[in-house]
Amino acid sequence: MQEDDYLQLSGLQHFLFCRRQWALIHLEQQWAENDRTVAGTLMHQNAHDPAQNSRRGDVLTVRALRIHSPRLGLSGTCDVVEFHRDPNGVPLSRAEGTWLPYPVEYKHGSPKSGNCDAAQLCAQAMCLEEMLCCEIPEGALYYGQTRRRQTVAFSPQLRQTVQEAAQEMHRLFDRRHTPKAKPSKSCNACSLKDLCLPRLAQAPSVAEYLKTAEDEKP
Repeated sequence: MQEDDYLQLSGLQHFLFCRRQWALIHLEQQWAENDRTVAGTLMHQNAHDPAQNSRRGDVLTVRALRIHSPRLGLSGTCDVVEFHRDPNGVPLSRAEGTWLPYPVEYKHGSPKSGNCDAAQLCAQAMCLEEMLCCEIPEGALYYGQTRRRQTVAFSPQLRQTVQEAAQEMHRLFDRRHTPKAKPSKSCNACSLKDLCLPRLAQAPSVAEYLKTAEDEKP
């Protein structure tokens, strides 16, 4: 796969949260802000500041690291990657020894019930593994609301979720297909609610309306 065909890795989180949200953003190029998205943007701007790259003992911290995966067809930027000194790690330029990557993704809110955040982090790890020829067993999600890290193990099941989601994203992107809305309580927090109009998905189609009207005739 050519680099021009890569999709945004960050879109994986949107896709697993809501396929229609992903399509509106990444296919139709629509976007709207709310307080959640603004706060999230500010958090990521701070996390992406390369001036905060540092080394403390056996941990190297790198911010805004560009990554990609030809196998997944995804590319993006890691918020933070910590390189921990480890005998099973990989050599790095300008640093003695071997180092194992540990991706850390920053999120504004609190932990979600689904796996969309964990899958996004796992996709970052899979990109790093492909680029650096190593194995990364885990990483962490940092949530601004709780101000705590949540460790994420990159299990075979989570990796399969990433692989299958990336494949489906490419199929929908190639078809330029925007899925229909599936209304849920999560719609209330979505910044695209007024663009998506999820309630219209519950309305009958014109064909259904005409059929009902015809059936009701005396």
